[in-house]
Amino acid sequence: MKFFVVSLVVSIILLVGGFCAPPMGVIDGSVLSAVGELFAFASLAQLPAILGKKGNVKITHGKTSIDCSE
Repeated sequence: MKFFVVSLVVSIILLVGGFCAPPMGVIDGSVLSAVGELFAFASLAQLPAILGKKGNVKITHGKTSIDCSE
């Protein structure tokens, strides 16, 4: 649960920072946004463990579908 919260908060901060910060040298907004997306996927991967064994988890967005059955 702790890893989920930390990854979620860091991903939101990096995504917002990537859109708001002007390019400042080597690390620009696109790099911050990409790392934010990676942290968002890492926190999404922890979702089945957080929900426990209470049922199935199915996430669908466009053509992407994630189904975790236990």
